[in-house]
Amino acid sequence: MTVRAEQPTDRLTRFRRIGGLGAAIAVTPYLLIKIVWTFGFFIPTEEMGGADWRAINAATAFLAAVGILLAMAFSRPWGERLPAWLVALPVWVGTGLLVPMLLLAPVLGPAAMNRDQDAGSPDFWIYEQILVMISLVGVGVGLPVALAGYARARWPEALGGPLRCAEPEGSTRQLQLTLARLIAVGCVLLACVKIFWAAGGTLGLDAGELDRRDLWWHMLSLSTAAWALAGAWGILVLATHRGSRRFLPPMAAAWVSSGMLFAYSVYNLLTLTDMQQPSPELPIAGALARDVSAVLGVMMGLTLLLVLHDRKRSLRDAG
Repeated sequence: MTVRAEQPTDRLTRFRRIGGLGAAIAVTPYLLIKIVWTFGFFIPTEEMGGADWRAINAATAFLAAVGILLAMAFSRPWGERLPAWLVALPVWVGTGLLVPMLLLAPVLGPAAMNRDQDAGSPDFWIYEQILVMISLVGVGVGLPVALAGYARARWPEALGGPLRCAEPEGSTRQLQLTLARLIAVGCVLLACVKIFWAAGGTLGLDAGELDRRDLWWHMLSLSTAAWALAGAWGILVLATHRGSRRFLPPMAAAWVSSGMLFAYSVYNLLTLTDMQQPSPELPIAGALARDVSAVLGVMMGLTLLLVLHDRKRSLRDAG
C-alpha cells in the first residue's frame, strides 16, 4: 500500500482552522466583558458608567463580534467568497492594533493594571483585565495564523514568491516610487519625534503635564517609532525591488505598519475625551503627530494596493 505524503495545502488548511477557532474562542471573554460593561454591570470605576464609556464598550463589543466572524471566515471555505474589501479593511485595522500590542503586552499589561489600581479601581478589575489580556493575546496570535492561510489560498501573490517580478503593461511603478519615498521621509520624521520624546525630550510637550509620561506612554511612543521605521523600509523595498529576496517580509512590515499608524492615531483621539488619560503633548504637537500618522498609514495602505495590483497582473500574465 502506498502512503501519500501530506500536502502543504492540507497543513495550511489545518493551520487555518486551528488559528481561526483559537482566535474565536480567545476573543469570546473580551466580548462578554464588553457586553456586561455596556449594560452597566461590574463597572470597575464610576466614570466608566457614563454614557460615553458605555458607547465605547458597545462599539468594542461590536468589533469583537466582527473579529469572531472574521476568524470563522478565515477558517472555512465560505470565507473565500466574501467581498475582498469586507475582509481586507477590518483585517488591516485589526492587525495594526493587535500585532504591536501583542509584542508590548508582557510589559503594558501589568503597567495598565498598576495605573488603574493607583487611580482607585477595585481589586476585581485586575481579574477582568487579565481576561481581556488573554483575549487580546489569543486573537493576536490566532487571527494572523488563520489570516496567513486564508490569504495564501485566496491571494497567493500577497505572500509567496520572490520580490522581483516583471512589470505588467500600464504599470504604476513610477507612482509607487514617488509615494514610497514621500511615505518613507514622513515615517522617518515621525519616528525621530517619537524617539526624541521617549528619550526625555520636552520640545512639543506641555510643561505642566510632564508627569503623565508613564511607562505606557513611553512604550507606545517607541512602538510607533519602530513600526514607522519598519514601514518605511518595507514600502521602499516593495517599490524599488531592492533590499529583500522574498516578497513576504517587506509586505508584512508595510501591512502592519500602515494599519498601526492609522489605527493608533484614531485610538489616540480618546485622549481628547474624558475616557482616556490626557496626553502630555501640547495640543498642536499631539494633533500634528496624530494626523501625520493617520495620513502616512492611509498612503502606505494605498501604495500596497498598487503594489499588489501590479504583482497580481504580472503573475497572471506570466502564468
